[in-house]
Amino acid sequence: MDQYSYISNAHVAYIDELYAAYKESPTSIDPSWKTFFDGFDFAITKFGEDAEGGSSAVAAKAISSEAKPTGALATPGTIMDMEQLPKEIKVRALIHAYRSRGHLRSKTNPVRERRDRKPLLDIEDFGLDQNDLNTEFQAGNEIGIGTAKLSKILESLKIIYEGALGFEYTYIREPLMLDWLKTKIEKEALSFNPSVDEKKRILFKLNQAVVFENFLHTKYLGQKRFSLEGGESTIPFLDAVINTAADYGVEEVMIGMAHRGRLNVLANIMGKTYEQIFSEFEGTAKPDLTMGDGDVKYHMGYSSDIITTGEKKVNLKLAPNPSHLEAVDPVVEGFIRAKIDSQHKNDSKKALPILIHGDAAVAGQGIVYEVTQMAGLKGYNTGGTVHFVINNQVGFTTDFDDARSSIYCTDVAKIIDAPVIHVNGDNAEAVVFAAKLAAEFRQKFARDIFVDMVCYRRHGHNESDEPKFTQPELYNIISKHPNPREIYVKRLTERGDIDAEIARQMDEEFRQLLQDRLNMVKEKPLPYQFTKFEREWQSLRRSTPEDFEKSPETGISLEAVEKVADALTTIPKGFKPIKQIEIQLKQRKDMYFTSKSLNWAAAELLAYGSLLLEGKTVRLTGQDVQRGTFSHRHAVVHDANTNKPYNFLKELKDSKGQFHIYNSLLSEYAVLGFEYGYAMASPHSLAIWEAQFGDFANGAQTMIDQFISSGESKWGKMNGMVLLLPHGYEGQGPEHSNARPERFLQLSAEYNMVVANITEPSNFFHLLRRQLAWEFRKPCVVMSPKSLLRHPKVVSPLDEFTQGRFREVLLDTNADPKQVKRVVLCSGKVFYDLDEAREKDKIKDVAIIRVEQLHPLPKNQILEALKAYPNAEIVWVQEEPENMGYWNYILRMLYKDIKMDVIARKTSASPATGYNKVHVEEQSGIVNRALKIS
Repeated sequence: MDQYSYISNAHVAYIDELYAAYKESPTSIDPSWKTFFDGFDFAITKFGEDAEGGSSAVAAKAISSEAKPTGALATPGTIMDMEQLPKEIKVRALIHAYRSRGHLRSKTNPVRERRDRKPLLDIEDFGLDQNDLNTEFQAGNEIGIGTAKLSKILESLKIIYEGALGFEYTYIREPLMLDWLKTKIEKEALSFNPSVDEKKRILFKLNQAVVFENFLHTKYLGQKRFSLEGGESTIPFLDAVINTAADYGVEEVMIGMAHRGRLNVLANIMGKTYEQIFSEFEGTAKPDLTMGDGDVKYHMGYSSDIITTGEKKVNLKLAPNPSHLEAVDPVVEGFIRAKIDSQHKNDSKKALPILIHGDAAVAGQGIVYEVTQMAGLKGYNTGGTVHFVINNQVGFTTDFDDARSSIYCTDVAKIIDAPVIHVNGDNAEAVVFAAKLAAEFRQKFARDIFVDMVCYRRHGHNESDEPKFTQPELYNIISKHPNPREIYVKRLTERGDIDAEIARQMDEEFRQLLQDRLNMVKEKPLPYQFTKFEREWQSLRRSTPEDFEKSPETGISLEAVEKVADALTTIPKGFKPIKQIEIQLKQRKDMYFTSKSLNWAAAELLAYGSLLLEGKTVRLTGQDVQRGTFSHRHAVVHDANTNKPYNFLKELKDSKGQFHIYNSLLSEYAVLGFEYGYAMASPHSLAIWEAQFGDFANGAQTMIDQFISSGESKWGKMNGMVLLLPHGYEGQGPEHSNARPERFLQLSAEYNMVVANITEPSNFFHLLRRQLAWEFRKPCVVMSPKSLLRHPKVVSPLDEFTQGRFREVLLDTNADPKQVKRVVLCSGKVFYDLDEAREKDKIKDVAIIRVEQLHPLPKNQILEALKAYPNAEIVWVQEEPENMGYWNYILRMLYKDIKMDVIARKTSASPATGYNKVHVEEQSGIVNRALKIS
């Protein structure tokens, strides 16, 4: 493709747009265009459309041919040769090209020359030359300057599109959004000139950012802090976004960011006191180890209320996060969604998520793509996110050439038609313009927007790292480069906006304030401060070991059962379910009202409905959760004729709570993070993620390790979310057999979470209700069933739902203790294999005790149960390989109290055999050995 065909292709969209407007109303466009299209339509009528693509293609060809220096002949199908084409068209094509590709020439890099990306924006590329510069063109109206000389139009285009800001937006397919952006960019970029007070505010925030970093660098030389130096304009950016968003109705902001610049954000945006930060650096604060193990200072979260420049009160939160880059993104989104659903009554304009990315991370971490794909989905939409990239052009030590294939790190934005603003981090006013535009755009269109602030990292990856090892040339430039504050002060004083003395005084006063606060800390160290509870959590408390000795009562009234049952068995008039659903609904009705014996799905839905009657929110997401992977749940059914969905529990009479059930995108990592965030914001909601199969949790292991299992210990953040992980050996091969319970048990300690493998519907019902009945919150991981969903013995009588509690250990009610010579301890589905074989072979000397909750291990209950069989041998039986499952954990927890052996599959590298015949033999062997069947 030569450069002219490239130009031609780029113009097609613009010509199409203009031609469509002409067709609708010929007088609505400029006269020169009307003349062209009048003749053009005559040519099409007389000679027919060009074979290669219709009217817009012909028009584009006409322009590109005119642009060729050789002066090509007229394109077939037009009525005039190229010399007769009005130059007005060429100028408009130039404007369109600047809108599309001007960002490739923008001066957004403060320390490197931009590469030549061949933007083709010279007037000669459009068949114009120096002689046309003094000619006036009506095309100036397009960019808001009226009829103007080409030289003025070109000057304006260069200011708008080749300056400190680069705009990518012409790929957006929504006309209203596109037109709004065009107007804001072209009218306001030309006229943007903050008031003196605004300039002082920008300087004030920039001064805070620069002096704070400089102060820490001087006082704590060599200590890790992941400084913001080089990207200090982040602080005026966040300040402007928050203030502007508040003016447009935002009441709550949550920020997710990694470690770089975090201390600066905590101090100068969040309002964490300088004394607290200095105390952490001094290392004099004594940690409160009763609250957990804590985390490094640049991982901790914070919450505060601020008053904006517009006198609006805004609640700010900075999410705690691990070092796993971008992992916090979905957590922030889930948190904000929970607030929108409850506190803000579905008004997304009141809560704003801000995600701060690094350039290498936003391009390299797949979770960014997952979160971006969530943006428009009804189950995950948060009304738009402001994405801000601190683009310091180096990822750890990797240059951007090795960090991505795309031109920009933000190219992921284009999958959802999100606009991107690239901005030079040395130009504080341009950064603030981008911030204001981003906040206003988000509030107006409820859509994501990306701001890519190109800056640099003054030091290495951390302050003791030597960046010249890998980027000597770049860091020679950076070492001599003035900081953004120095650049802005020079600009302000040269323009006469402020006196240099004001800037010097601002610097001096702030530096003295920091020194005074440091002196205070040195004299009297502050106590260690854990992240405080949010208001929503103040009715709850921390757990104690005694809480796990016995579960609270969680039964419900018969009246509540009947209300939920009525909702689950009634479909609206005129709704036509498919035949299989009709059969299921009849079975469901029989369970609730006739046999009064509930299977797994009926018990689960009853738990959700009972919580709704109590005013609690229930949110369940995952791939195919509405019907359930194994077609057991059918919480939502579809009309056979119209496909219209019907959500039973949404119609529950007297429901005081909200029921949300969404089939998720095909993601585990981001979706699990989202639900964790949702539960973190909403302690009185039951948030559940169901994996399609248990081993799908592998793809979300970062969330499990870094947030779910350790969040309370690291950050003091309780969380009550539930993971349902289908698990059980049923001959399905290495995948989909094993949810890897050993991994969760290895992560279990200090009562950090519940790990369970449940075998009775009523016990599952009580476990779900216990999540909100407790006076504290714990994550809960359930190795949930597959074949047991329809097993004839896996049913529970109704009276087990109207009374009782969760039972951590299920005793054997069939074995006579006097006859028992062996006690089998087990967990999960293998019980039914054992029980069936024991019944079939009439075995009387083996008792089977089920451990329903693995962690916290009900040790006292197990030991008490074993007292009934003082002379029996004890074995642990599991269907998982010996090196997987529960055995290593059980052995570690009970080896001092019980002498026992294990019966399991052989140790294995793979979770299960891929051969069904081998599986059957292995399963039979486990059962026979456990029951001593020869």
